[in-house]
Parts: sequence; structure tokens; C-alpha cells
Amino acid sequence: MRYELYYWPQIQGRGEFVRLALEEARADYADVARQRGMGAMMKMMEASGTPPFAPPFLKAGKFMIGQTANILLYLGPRHGLAPKAEAGRLWLHQLQLTIADLVLEIHDTHHPLGPSLYYEDQRGPAKKRTAEFWQARVPKYLGYFEEVLESSGGSWVAGRRVTYVDLSLFQIVAGLRYAFPKRMKVFERRIPGLVDLHDRVAARPNTKAYLASERRIAFNEEGIFRRYRELDE
Repeated sequence: MRYELYYWPQIQGRGEFVRLALEEARADYADVARQRGMGAMMKMMEASGTPPFAPPFLKAGKFMIGQTANILLYLGPRHGLAPKAEAGRLWLHQLQLTIADLVLEIHDTHHPLGPSLYYEDQRGPAKKRTAEFWQARVPKYLGYFEEVLESSGGSWVAGRRVTYVDLSLFQIVAGLRYAFPKRMKVFERRIPGLVDLHDRVAARPNTKAYLASERRIAFNEEGIFRRYRELDE
């Protein structure tokens, strides 16, 4: 099956979590908005039936699947990136939903008053939100995932085999390193397991090839992970 991934063409964003899974699995897919233009994506969003609320969404045969965690729930067991047992699949989905919560909090460090305002219109609240984020939220989230990894009984969060959650945690570490290089350099001493997981994911042949390719969009100040010097002090 050839998948069609629909997401904004100029950013990694939430679509990158899906791209990482597709690339690690060497799945055949089209990144539609990048290859055919935004019009193709907007037309699909207006289709009748079960239209998605917003990108990312995935067309898989006759299925139209929206929401990052939901897409990964579908792809995981079909491409060896999730356990076969239902309990294991639900556990991964739970972890991915927690990652989704973290992604929202990361976004809100630079847009605490809402996405309709420019960053320049909310610099003061952003600085306050970022300070609280690093003081309380990062230790809570990344500390939790560090403990999950330590107690997994294997090299990955679900044990012996890499899963889409491992790929997503790679993206979290990579994104925080980009957005907050100074803060992250200090904090990484507290999460050696996640740092090691990041490095091992990056070294996997399929993912390594993707990261070095033009298909990997560079981090920038339009996506979720944004580097603003005044927030990384």
C-alpha cells in the first residue's frame, strides 16, 4: 500500500512524528503537500465522509486517519513498530498521547497566549511560561519517560524492539536541543537513558538515511520547536 501523508510542507511539526515512523519502516508514502502543493491537502480536508480537523492526516487505502497518535496507532503494528498484543499496543498509545501533551506544552512556551498572535506580541508571557516549563514540566515529563525506559526490561520503551514511541522520543530530544540548547545541555545529565535512546535511533540505518536526506525538513521558527535566544537563558 502507498500511503499519502498530508501535512504543512514547510515545517516538521506534528507530522514529523509520522514521517519518522514511515521512514524507519521504509514504507512507501507520498508527502502530499510537499510534492503536489497545498491545494491537494486543502481539497482533501474538505472531502465528505470522515474529514480530519487538521493536519497531519494519513490516507491508507480507503481509510482517512487523523491525529498523530491515532495515525501511529494504525501504522505501528502494521510495520513492526508496536507489539502484537493488544495490551502492548494500548500501552504505546498511552505513551504517545502523553508525548502529545508534552508537544502542546512545548508549543506554548513561545505562544502562551494563543497561536493567533505573533511571538513578538507575547514575549513577556512566553518568558514566564518557559521558566515554569523548565522548572516543573520538563523534569516531570522527561523524568517520567526516563523511568519508563529504565523499567522496560530492554533497550527500548517496550522492551527489546524499537517502536514508534522511541522514534517520537528521539524527536523530542532533538527538538529541545534545537530550541533550548543551553537549557537542554544542562538538563541532559538527568536523563542519560533518553539521550542514549536518541543517539541509538539516529544511528539506525533507515532513520540515519532519512535524517541526512532532503526529506528531513530543518528545524525552523515556524514549527513547534523554535529557538528564541531570550527564552534559553
